Amino acid sequence: MKNTILTEKSLEFLEAYLNNASPTGYEWNGQKLWMNYLKHYVDDFITDTYGTAVAVINPEAKFKVVIEGHADEISWYVNYITDNGLLYVIRNGGSDHQIAPSKIVDIHTKKGIIKGVFGWPAIHTRDKSKEEAPKPDNIFIDVGAKDKEEVERMGIHVGCVITYPDQFHVLNDDKFVCRALDNRMGGFMIAEVARLLKEKDITLPFGLYITNSVQEEIGLRGAEMIADRIKPNVAIITDVTHDTTTPMIDKKKEGQAEIGAGPVIAYAPAVQQKLRDLIVDTAEKNMIPFQRAALSRATGTDTDAFAYSNGGVPSALISLPLRYMHTTVEMVHREDVENVIKLIYETLLNIKDGDTFSYFD
Repeated sequence: MKNTILTEKSLEFLEAYLNNASPTGYEWNGQKLWMNYLKHYVDDFITDTYGTAVAVINPEAKFKVVIEGHADEISWYVNYITDNGLLYVIRNGGSDHQIAPSKIVDIHTKKGIIKGVFGWPAIHTRDKSKEEAPKPDNIFIDVGAKDKEEVERMGIHVGCVITYPDQFHVLNDDKFVCRALDNRMGGFMIAEVARLLKEKDITLPFGLYITNSVQEEIGLRGAEMIADRIKPNVAIITDVTHDTTTPMIDKKKEGQAEIGAGPVIAYAPAVQQKLRDLIVDTAEKNMIPFQRAALSRATGTDTDAFAYSNGGVPSALISLPLRYMHTTVEMVHREDVENVIKLIYETLLNIKDGDTFSYFD
């Protein structure tokens, strides 16, 4: 039987949330959308100076559990403007230079959005004997300006942030496709957990901190800051992970994960084993399909920031399998989205007030 967790209202929010640009360091408009959606399901909000937003249920409780995703998407910065009005860029997060040529872009200025395109020499003009691939130092943006002065009159300057405008759509009824599924899907899924708790009239024995962190794409910075402020007792993180079934991916290196096969539960030093085992047991008890991933050293997600904060916080990672990460056609399966929501929700119902998950109890 298919899950039916997502509602028409949920999907309307998801589409609006994904279509809104929230580049690293500029997440606030997306955070406002997120908070507006959540305001009916939570008791309070916390925000910090860099834009992390936290929706809180039971803010008076001493024992604190975090469920977390990150709000930011990869982007570019204007780095250099040529005399003839072309823009060279640097990354803001892990933007993929190989997908840039021929992409339309939005350049964010005080005057509003200015459109541009990543130009590229026509196939007819390229020297086939020494074909040059797109690289960070040779891709450029054309905004239709004749010179640098005209670019500046448009309101474009060094430091303007650049995003892709690609919009949300659905493939074959059950595949969600968009830029920035990494990791706006995480923010969406934890918001849906809050909705379910409210609609099912669940009273938790602890404070729940639904956390949408900023600046993950440049080094987990938002999670580091908010973990220090919340000082949680437990943290469950959700992010995306690679579907490894598409061409040119080495499963011996990357492991086996597939969209449509369920959430991916991480095994890693930063993942606290007793908390992870609770999640696995919860999945099995509730017949939620899941996959496993082994991660060497760091998880590369906000799990690391929470796990090693405040003297050590029992933390775990539940990932959503995704195809084509850091492109404009990231793809996830609707059933995986619903099963991540269900797994986090059911796990929360099994966490006890004051549970330290200690190996020595």
